[in-house]
Amino acid sequence: MPEVCYRHPNRETSVKCSRCGRPICPDCMHPSPVGMRCPECAGERTRARVLPTARRGTPYGTYALIALNVIVFIAELGGGGGAGSLEGGGNLISDGGLLGPAVADEGEWYRIVTSGFLHAGPLHLFLNMFVLYILGTLLEEGIGTVRLIGIYLVSLLAGSFGALLLDPDQLTVGASGAVYGIMAATFLIARQRGVEQLASQIGLWVVLNLVFTFSVPGISIGGHLGGLVGGGLAALVIIAAERRGGRTAAPEALGLAIVGAASVAGALWAAGMSGSAGVGLA
Repeated sequence: MPEVCYRHPNRETSVKCSRCGRPICPDCMHPSPVGMRCPECAGERTRARVLPTARRGTPYGTYALIALNVIVFIAELGGGGGAGSLEGGGNLISDGGLLGPAVADEGEWYRIVTSGFLHAGPLHLFLNMFVLYILGTLLEEGIGTVRLIGIYLVSLLAGSFGALLLDPDQLTVGASGAVYGIMAATFLIARQRGVEQLASQIGLWVVLNLVFTFSVPGISIGGHLGGLVGGGLAALVIIAAERRGGRTAAPEALGLAIVGAASVAGALWAAGMSGSAGVGLA
């Protein structure tokens, strides 16, 4: 009968600690000169408040996403936008913001993506990029650059779906859908890897942000909720791949692609429910 990790009873493993002999899964393995050791034998009596990982280094993916959002905002300023309002917010916002009638009637499907990199003003940009920096660097260290970018993009698409589903006639911009997805993914992956204290803190952060979402006028509720669901689903795809212990990334990439494609299809369908236009922030 296959042995299971002594810390994670739902995970089968064939690796044992080279010191105490207890079975350990990949998340509990600590390399040593004489083989893999469990956290206790490696001298780690308690988990650090970071996602367990063998990868450490510069979070290039997070920095690249922040840089892209900042560059687009600078371009907005050059086009006469970015002053803090969507009303008359410049060419980029009017041409790239999410708006149901434009997506459905004019075939401008690209707005589903471009709207997630546009912001109504410096404060809007700062708040989204601040959260992305805090959680993005943490999550990227735990799961890697490619997975982080995958979660970000899937969450962005799901956020656009949510925004069009609830408010198809409202002009919406902002990276909040993607950022909320990063929140959800960080929470779920931290829970799955046994970092309960971090998961609790992120969970509280999610709740507080949802209160903010439902309390402040002009916020895209659909965009935030859609991103949260999209990021959660993307995280579950990654968690399932890790539990299977697959040596290929193809099933995981396919799962993320399915969630993203479903979000785009849903967004296109929801855009067809549009009528007259309003404005909102994501």
